[in-house]
Amino acid sequence: MVKRVKQKVASDDSSPKSGGVRLTTPDLVILSLLAERPMHGYEVNATLEEREIREWAPVSRPQIYYSLEKLVRLGLIRVTAEDQPSAGPERRVVETTAAGRDQLAGALEASHWSTTRVHQPFLIWMALSWQARRGIFDRQVKRRRQFLNEQLADQKSTLADVLKDVGHPFHEAVWMLKLTIAETETELRWLDTVTIESAKRAPARR
Repeated sequence: MVKRVKQKVASDDSSPKSGGVRLTTPDLVILSLLAERPMHGYEVNATLEEREIREWAPVSRPQIYYSLEKLVRLGLIRVTAEDQPSAGPERRVVETTAAGRDQLAGALEASHWSTTRVHQPFLIWMALSWQARRGIFDRQVKRRRQFLNEQLADQKSTLADVLKDVGHPFHEAVWMLKLTIAETETELRWLDTVTIESAKRAPARR
């Protein structure tokens, strides 16, 4: 029987709460955007798209409006004076309150940001791949390689654009992209090894 490798995962108790309600990653991303300047829902979505925030944070369009309503209810954001009562949720201009900025700052001190690992779908697939049909292993590895090469090209292009916009390399967006590029390049090298060794693939001996 294959021995399981145990990982120590941080407790979720460190997740931020406000009034007994847990704040999610989308909540915190939206709080951060609104701390920069007041926006309405449509602008929040446009900013997520423009900055490619969804590449590193799971914030769907429906989640934006759910979070906005939730954060208003909790007093962490507020509708600005310029808002018109007849405006729909996409057009209500909101901004982060002092309480919201305090909650955001506190959330960024939580240990789980530094100690939690995300499950990688491809690794889950690999662990289960013994149950796949003949030939699927090699096909999926090739598909993964193609995907990573496309991602790597996009990541390098984005890094060039960010460097041009920021004007210097000492910025969190640059560091994040460099890490993403390094991770992609590392996985591509790992896939080279997997491809070479896959012909010798065999079940665990015990």
